[in-house]
Amino acid sequence: MPTPQSAAQKFPTSKSNIAWRNSIFGIFFLCGYAFATWVARLPAVREQLNISTADVGTLLLSLAVGSIGGLACAPNILSKLGVRKGITIGLISMGMGLGALGMVTDWLGSVPGAIAVLIFYGFVFSATDVMMNVDGAAVEHRIGKTLLPLMHAFFSFGTIVGAITGSAAARADFGVVFNFMAVGALVIVLGLYFVRNVSELEAPAESVHQETKPTQSWFGRVASVFRDGHLMLIGLMVAGLAFAEGSANDWLTIASVDDHNFTEAGGALVFGAFVTAMTAGRIFGGPVIDKFGHQRALVFMGILGLAGIALFILTTATWAVFVGALLWGLGGSLGFPVGMSVAAAHPTDGPRRVGIVAIFGYSSMLIGPPVLGYLGEHFGVLNAFILVAVVLFATLLITPRATNPRRIHNTLTDAQRVE
Repeated sequence: MPTPQSAAQKFPTSKSNIAWRNSIFGIFFLCGYAFATWVARLPAVREQLNISTADVGTLLLSLAVGSIGGLACAPNILSKLGVRKGITIGLISMGMGLGALGMVTDWLGSVPGAIAVLIFYGFVFSATDVMMNVDGAAVEHRIGKTLLPLMHAFFSFGTIVGAITGSAAARADFGVVFNFMAVGALVIVLGLYFVRNVSELEAPAESVHQETKPTQSWFGRVASVFRDGHLMLIGLMVAGLAFAEGSANDWLTIASVDDHNFTEAGGALVFGAFVTAMTAGRIFGGPVIDKFGHQRALVFMGILGLAGIALFILTTATWAVFVGALLWGLGGSLGFPVGMSVAAAHPTDGPRRVGIVAIFGYSSMLIGPPVLGYLGEHFGVLNAFILVAVVLFATLLITPRATNPRRIHNTLTDAQRVE
């Protein structure tokens, strides 16, 4: 029997909901801003460290290794620290990690140092990302509106700002270390401001699985997917779309510089076009989904993304490079947030399902780009993008089943019967 205090916490006021939602918006923005700052200056990092395309792949692999660790530990961090403290520590660590990355790159020129920092940075970034997505799904459920696409739009909006400031820093020949330290300090200061209104609510008490297995291992959560065919389809769909997004995040700038002969600042602007389109897709995606449904919206956007990748690979015209980046961004804009939202809709097991889908998505987004780096070293980055097109095409084939309204209804009905 809940106490009056716990009941008050369970049903916060509308004003508290709005403050909670806005805090998550701000945290998504900061994570996007920090991420895009690193990506926009990646050509400069490569130059400072004097490394090859394959070596860039190794840097991205170290980021992925740390990120997989963060994914594995995020549920336990959330359980032990709570949402507010977990995200607070994550944002402070991200800011410090970004500054440290600038120092080992610009001042020390140390590849081993950069690898070590990227492992740390990947860990705290992915753990924070999972926690803010889980909390975002909770506030979406509490308010009763489709909000996750808009939350991811704030991440994308942060990447736009990061791409623009990164391009300006490159054009002004602003040192990587000062760029990274300034952004890292901003992440810490604004992060401490935003987390004040993050809810301290725990996972829903009605979640049977969360009560019985609050610290289930990462491998245990992944293994449980095989008992839920629909969740497996959602995870694979999100993994494919996240691979397309992650590949562009990490390699679009370098491909623009190396293969399309853009300057570093021009390559950052191409990346800016990509994230601008992704932001627009996420801002307007909610109303589009409400009107046409998950299935039609995701298939249509996926086709646009496939056309954009093909255009980016095949074109030799400057304007077409930007158009390809725009279509690519639109195509990948909705898959991740929609997959998280569909997974979170389960009445009794939402948090666990969100965590599993996050593992699928972030694992693909982080492991895929290093593979492209090794392929790019031998065949060129543009040719490596063919793999992205193939994966996206395969994803389009399973998307109708993953987003089939009847399957979603059946999953919810089965869960309610268990109750």
